[in-house]
Amino acid sequence: MFTEIFRLSVEKYQELNGIEWEWQAMDGTLVQAPVRGQSLYLAEEGLGRNPTDRGRSGSKIHCHVDQTGIPLGIVLVGAHVHDSRLVSPTVAADLLLRPALTPDQPQHLCLDKGYDYARVEVEVNDHGYIPHIRRIGEKTMAYGEKTQPARRWVVERTIAWRKGFRAIRTRYFCKAQNDLAMIHLACALIVFRKLETV
Repeated sequence: MFTEIFRLSVEKYQELNGIEWEWQAMDGTLVQAPVRGQSLYLAEEGLGRNPTDRGRSGSKIHCHVDQTGIPLGIVLVGAHVHDSRLVSPTVAADLLLRPALTPDQPQHLCLDKGYDYARVEVEVNDHGYIPHIRRIGEKTMAYGEKTQPARRWVVERTIAWRKGFRAIRTRYFCKAQNDLAMIHLACALIVFRKLETV
């Protein structure tokens, strides 16, 4: 039901304002997930050992957004799953069909250094995107050098907005479908708030 609310909110935003497909971004965030006495980390429930939290139980929420930060797709997996493995599942979880690709209207996908693998670049190209992946070891530009405008910050802002909902900042649901339902509800609220400001 909450997934349907999320879908309807994104469709309403598309109808009133239009999704900006030209520049998109994708990233993931880790959340703590106490297992409450379970000795197993259940992958099918989106649980896994969190490598940044001394191996405690955790989940990863992977998000795909448009140019303005409207969430398009969400995936919930165990915390141990690397971001570079989640490009295709997250694109598959998108709620709206992407418009047809044309030479005069390309679609770009901005990713951080966690996606700096040749297989990810091939995967992004296979989905029809022009990849913009920050390279590992890439030097920051000197002040005043001409660069392209920053475009990946919108996914970070959307993640921060989602973390503003205290009920989902830490995962308290044992079942992945319950946690994902609350995440979808939070994303629907983010879209409705964005509708109010536009």
